[in-house]
Amino acid sequence: MTDVKVPVLGESITEATLGEWLKKPGDAVKADEPIASLETDKVSVEVPSPVAGVMGEQFFKVGDTVEVGAVIAVVGEGGAAAAPSPSPAPAAAPAPAPAPAPATDAAALSPSVRRAVLETGVDPSTVQGTGRDGRLTKDDVVAAAAAKPAAAAPAAAPAPAPAPAASGRKEERVRMTRLRQTVAKRLKEAQNTAAMLTTFNDVDMTEVIAARTKYKDLFEKKHGVRLGFMGFFVKAAVQALRDIPSVNASIDGDEIVYHDYADISVAVSAPQGLVVPVIRDAQDLSVAGIEKTIGDFGKRAKDGTLKMDEMKGGTFTISNGGVFGSLMSTPIINPPQSAVLGLHRIEDRPVVRDGQVVVRPMMYLALSYDHRLIDGREAVTFLVALKNAIEDPTRLLIDL
Repeated sequence: MTDVKVPVLGESITEATLGEWLKKPGDAVKADEPIASLETDKVSVEVPSPVAGVMGEQFFKVGDTVEVGAVIAVVGEGGAAAAPSPSPAPAAAPAPAPAPAPATDAAALSPSVRRAVLETGVDPSTVQGTGRDGRLTKDDVVAAAAAKPAAAAPAAAPAPAPAPAASGRKEERVRMTRLRQTVAKRLKEAQNTAAMLTTFNDVDMTEVIAARTKYKDLFEKKHGVRLGFMGFFVKAAVQALRDIPSVNASIDGDEIVYHDYADISVAVSAPQGLVVPVIRDAQDLSVAGIEKTIGDFGKRAKDGTLKMDEMKGGTFTISNGGVFGSLMSTPIINPPQSAVLGLHRIEDRPVVRDGQVVVRPMMYLALSYDHRLIDGREAVTFLVALKNAIEDPTRLLIDL
């Protein structure tokens, strides 16, 4: 038997939550094939089998806390377990045939789909995948789960007994994921530690929208990625951070740490909650480079394949609540950073231009900052610099 141990999970991370067993005792496993998934403070991590063989005893249940280095299961080094299938092939071929299919399908599911399957109880073998090559997506599982009550309704209707119970109020208790616990803890720490203040401004998106409309097809053809608004905002933020370095700084004890680089954290929605990967050295990237990085983060966040190192550090955060329809918010700082920019939805509003009331696509900007380090004048100056760059994107090209 070979021990399966919890791998090193990253700097300062000593434990995780067992999120899911991907193999059952008795299942055949290949070397390096994932047999379990762990939830850490930031991402899901798959635990591979160290050898090929048969899944043995599992020492922890889903939801248990496991420490780095702990033995969570054993694998029997039984190469013969996979070999018997060729010898009894003539007689045994019909029986094993159905069994491997679901096992193979389950192993091929992405972490986000496996999590959705675990949470909804949907049998993935009964769902038709709409992804590439017929692969299941999270939306497929959610849709199948939503359809289940409808299918069960006719069978439940004839039964008179459950009727009284249906009128009662119900509650469900669900254990908080480790990610949600960590987010709650860190956000509360930020409120308790920083002297947080939020300053607002609005920005006319007319010119950026026009530029995006004019060049989006050429941009996608050349760079292989869609041209969004985040590329403009990250680029504008980098310039504003250079002019107002305190917004890009942090407090360490009784010292202020100034950074001559801009590592921009971007909030991305993932199945297990909000994650914040970091665009490293954003000051050296073009708009195309920024968009490619963000697109890659978004895809891998949905698949649950973001790496721990990709979410460490960061000197400034941009959170786009506008994609969910938010009109205005007061974002919370991501410690140890000292500021976070909140973007919101774009909507047509009447504004005055040259003495005339006209309709323009406007967006509210919100900068939450640590008042211990950043003065109100600096916060306002930062937002005005950002606003000017977005309202006149040429500034981004000629570095104004």
